[in-house]
Amino acid sequence: MTHASICFCSCHKTQESLLSSASGYNNYRGILNWCVVMLVLNNARLFLENLLRYGVLVDPIQVISLFLHDPYSWPAACLLIGSEPVGFLVHCINMAIMLTFPAAVVLLVPSMTPVGGAFVLGIYTILFLKLYSYKDVNMWCRELSTVKAKKLARSLSCPSAQHLNGGDRKVCYPGNLTIRDMYYFVFAPTLCYELNFPRSPKIRTSFLLRRLFEMLFFIQLLVGLTQQWMIPIIQSSMKPLEDMDLSRMTERLLRLAVPNHLLWLIFFYWFFHSSMNFTAELLRFGDRQFYKDWWLVYASVCVCVVYEFYEEWWCTVLKDCLGLHFYKPLLRRGFSKMVSQSAVFFLSAFFHEYLVSVPLRMFRLWAFTGMMAQLPLAWFVGRFLRGNYGNAAVWISLIIGQPFAVLMYVHDYYVLHFRQEAD
Repeated sequence: MTHASICFCSCHKTQESLLSSASGYNNYRGILNWCVVMLVLNNARLFLENLLRYGVLVDPIQVISLFLHDPYSWPAACLLIGSEPVGFLVHCINMAIMLTFPAAVVLLVPSMTPVGGAFVLGIYTILFLKLYSYKDVNMWCRELSTVKAKKLARSLSCPSAQHLNGGDRKVCYPGNLTIRDMYYFVFAPTLCYELNFPRSPKIRTSFLLRRLFEMLFFIQLLVGLTQQWMIPIIQSSMKPLEDMDLSRMTERLLRLAVPNHLLWLIFFYWFFHSSMNFTAELLRFGDRQFYKDWWLVYASVCVCVVYEFYEEWWCTVLKDCLGLHFYKPLLRRGFSKMVSQSAVFFLSAFFHEYLVSVPLRMFRLWAFTGMMAQLPLAWFVGRFLRGNYGNAAVWISLIIGQPFAVLMYVHDYYVLHFRQEAD
């Protein structure tokens, strides 16, 4: 090609600017990297500002005092140890006292700390839901044993000549009624009992160690961020709450929103991913869908799909239990979908309040109200917001709603215990 021909080559053509919608350009990875860099730099400044203002507040030794008020008095540990195996054989009596007895101990024993009480009540609540499912499934098996016994799924922990896919043995009702089968279900990361749980082929050592490392790392991170970031903000919020200074209260609420939400996300990953996968791997429990992509949740229709909103939003473990043993039985008894959905949310709201109010020894219904508020939220989002707007509304409710409830509980607890003592 000659020099003259090069000079007359066209270097222009009809095309749109990259940032125009008509250009079809969609590779914004560089901008995303810029956002990440800006986010890291901004949070680094906040981290440095926090250290300069408060110093290093992380103290692992203080965590022990959250569970043990007196080194020689361990009421929380005694509650966990006190559940006798014979209780599993008398389900009705055991479930009747499963919620009331621990609550009474937490309320009446002065040395019980709020964190220790919440931990124990959480364990007993999980056990209550597991035993309820165990009772229901075996009752259904008894009802169907004369007609469909050969079609039932069967327990993996009982011997039989028949095998599932992969060679795992199975038995049929009542061969599943053994202590071994019971304890497998008690420790399995699920609230829904089956006579035959899916099993993974083997225990993956590398996977198990990764989950263990995540559990240890994130629990330390949760404790450190709580002591270093959240507690100073909460302590500085007491004065504006007492003075009912609306502007300063709003400022404290917004300051608390980011660390509270970050801790909530870390806790979600620590519990529903790391911890439950660790337990599932140890037990070779095959069903690992402990959660769905709730971060994409939005209600796209109207009030009739509140249950669909709940199915996408709640963790799979709790949703399956309430849906199988509470929602569907209500429908079979002739209740409408709306009434059944409201009853499911009411039950969940009760357990939320039970796990907060009883350990704090005060009843303010903030957690209960926040959970029941999901019903009108689902209706509003489904009726007036669609797509990304609905998803943004759910995120806003999470980021703002939770720290508001935290501030209310902390304020009421402070007024009830510490200010009265000072007066």
